[in-house]
Formats: sequence, structure tokens, C-alpha cells
Amino acid sequence: MIYTLTTNPSIDYVMRIEDFTHGATIRSKSSEMYPGGKGIMVSKLLKNLGDEPVNIGFLGGFTGDFIKNELGKLGIKESFTEIEGDSRINVKLKYQEETEINAEGPHIEDEEVEKFFENLKDIKEDDLLVISGSLPKSLDKDFYKKVIGEVSCKFTIDIANKEVLDYLKYKPVLVKPNKEELANIFETEIKTEEDIITYARKLNELGAENVIVSLGGEGSIFVDKDRVLKASPIEGKLVNSVGAGDSMVAGFVYGLSHDLSKKESYKLAVACGTATAFSPDIGSKATIDEILEKVEVKESGN
Repeated sequence: MIYTLTTNPSIDYVMRIEDFTHGATIRSKSSEMYPGGKGIMVSKLLKNLGDEPVNIGFLGGFTGDFIKNELGKLGIKESFTEIEGDSRINVKLKYQEETEINAEGPHIEDEEVEKFFENLKDIKEDDLLVISGSLPKSLDKDFYKKVIGEVSCKFTIDIANKEVLDYLKYKPVLVKPNKEELANIFETEIKTEEDIITYARKLNELGAENVIVSLGGEGSIFVDKDRVLKASPIEGKLVNSVGAGDSMVAGFVYGLSHDLSKKESYKLAVACGTATAFSPDIGSKATIDEILEKVEVKESGN
């Protein structure tokens, strides 16, 4: 079973506007609300693939009720720890560009944290835990390390800064930085494909079993200790960048959990990430299947 951890879930309030003008009153053309948070994004994609993931983390207030109800409508399982505070609302403005305003999130009490750790006992050794996203400020900065110490299953870690280096000694099954994040992790400048491979290899050497580096419109690169694979970009219209990286994580762990080879799991990851990028929300199974037929993966210089 795959568990997805979202410590700071949200309602993603998407507003589509003609243009953004500072200091003006702007009326939206349309708006939608989705349950959000990186772990939730992963679970929504896994559900579309036919898996039965379980969401864990913290939920509270009227916003938490909305998130839980929406997940229920999608048939997605959850075992969130209930908290007193209100889960956050993040505003996503869509126009010629994308602007995100992400809320800080609720305060989580010590006893609520204790209850969460009690619930971790349900996770078994042969399960897989997807860890991703920022922590609420009220949680200890080593919270994820404590989670890893409490479970015996394989895990992935998706953190968008150099703190990911602190987790490599625990041997995550996957890390997935983009090109900019990879440069930030090693406090360097990345100019060439050779640079990308070099620093992805460093993540391998430090403990990451598999590394996917997303390159936006230039495709992506997969690196493990044995090979380097590169996926060419798929032509299409970018509709939504929110959740594309989470969808790549979901596709890869789905593949591993269903006995696909690493190469086939990587191809599925590419298809899932692209399907979400070309869709208003998380990519559907039909869109993923259509794009999967177009995914080209080749051995790259290693």
C-alpha cells in the first residue's frame, strides 16, 4: 500500500483572470476549488491510475472538512489526524502567467502530533510512504526525520531545498528535484546536461536510490547507480504546472509498486507529469495512457 503524507494540506482556490494589475480590483472569469498539498496531489494521481493510496497528515476546521469531503467524492482513502486549527487556503491566480499565494497553515498542538505518531503504527514494512512538501511552522524542523525513524517501509522525499541532503543517509527510493532545485541543493550553477548528470549522481552517491530531474520544457533525466535515461519533452499546451512534479513521483512509485522496471516506471512518471501539465487538475487515466504512447526515453551519456 502507498501512503502519502501531507502535513500542511490546503484548499487550492484557483481563480482565472484576464490580467493582473497591482492595486486594482480584479474580477475572475471563473474559479474552482480543489483539495491541495503535495501528498494529496500524489494520491489523486495514484487513484486515477487505479491504486488505493491512503492520505495521512493533519486536517482541521471547515477547510479540513471540505478537503476530506472532496477526497471522499474521489474515492480516496484518508487517515488524517484531526486538529483544532483550520487547514489553509492557497490562492492560485491564472492569467498570462501563474501567481500563487500560499498561506502559512495552522498551529499544530503537541498532543495532536502525538496522536499522529500513534497512527503511524498502521504502516507496514512492505508499504511505501511518499513524503513531500513544506512543514507548518509549528512542527519541529526534524519532523520528517522522526517519521522516517518510526516507519520501516521504503519512502520517497520531495523537499525543494538543500535540506534534502539531510535525508539521503536514510536511503530514499526517489528524490525528484527540478534543475533549479538541483543547483540550489549544491549551491552551484548548472549549465549543461553533463552538469545535471554529475549532480544527480552525487545524490545517488549520498544515498538516493533513484533521481529524476525535471527540466520543464526540455524533458527530464533519470539517474540511478547503473544508468542515465533522458525523456524528450512532449508537445502540448501547458495548462497547469501545479502538481506536475507530484504526478511524476506518483507515476514512478506506482510503477515500482506494480513490478514495472525502472525504465518503464520512469516512462510512466513522465506521462503522468505531462498529463497533469496539460490538464486543469491532475491528469486523468485516459490522458496518461494517450501520452504514454508518445514518451521516448533514451540512454544518455553516463
